[in-house]
Amino acid sequence: MQAYTGFAQVYDAFMDNIPYDDWAEYLHQLLKEYGVEEGLVADLGCGTGSITERLAKAGYDMIGIDNSEEMLSIAMEKKADVFDEEDKAPNDRRENILYLLQDMREFELYGTVDAVVSICDSMNYIMSEDDLVKVFRLVNNYLEKQGVFIFDMNTPYKYETLLANNTIAENRKDASFIWDNYYFKEEGVNEYNLSIYVRDTELEEELGEQDIFKRFDEMHYQKAYSLDTVKRLIEKAGMEFVAAYDAFTKEPVSETSERMYIVAREKTQANKYYSE
Repeated sequence: MQAYTGFAQVYDAFMDNIPYDDWAEYLHQLLKEYGVEEGLVADLGCGTGSITERLAKAGYDMIGIDNSEEMLSIAMEKKADVFDEEDKAPNDRRENILYLLQDMREFELYGTVDAVVSICDSMNYIMSEDDLVKVFRLVNNYLEKQGVFIFDMNTPYKYETLLANNTIAENRKDASFIWDNYYFKEEGVNEYNLSIYVRDTELEEELGEQDIFKRFDEMHYQKAYSLDTVKRLIEKAGMEFVAAYDAFTKEPVSETSERMYIVAREKTQANKYYSE
């Protein structure tokens, strides 16, 4: 079963409790603090574009990258809706977002970018250290000189204490889900089994009946990485580790941090073309 197929249809609806404005503002402040106040930014694992569009609204030229065609389709619909808005700020660049259907382990860009970001634990979907190094090396390759990579990750503490062997469910009028979690501590892997029920309004109209739902089943896997492991892999990929924060603060990562933000920087490379 592929991830983010059926779930894509209801992803934004069930994520309406996420304070995306606050998340984007925190990320924006980090970008500015580390010298990226404008320019070209790539968003790895952009999903439906919730962070991508907010950074574009803040004035960045955004590239959104995801390997789910269904999620990108929704992102593109959001982009099209921008043309109908009348209150766009002068630096609003949402209608210029470029979305690319690519696996972040193999992504390709047309040139270098000033920063790369990856939010909402997209990096936890990289299931091996070797693949994570691949991602870091690609980021390093496509960053401008001294460009920054800012990404978040769920922590081992979150998987072990909050998600492990727990079931999360939500029932709404037009969609519901059941989310079973299984954490395998030795492997550091969290397995998500998702059952999604989405109201089929077309079939209801056709049959003249109510409460007809389609069911989608998906299986997701995420990998828990310690901060020390992430630091080691960043350096192995040729990048410079800069900082790590307990999410949405400037405090260091602690034993009870549920999400961590990590900042890495590009290292100057021989035989690499820089635009500056």
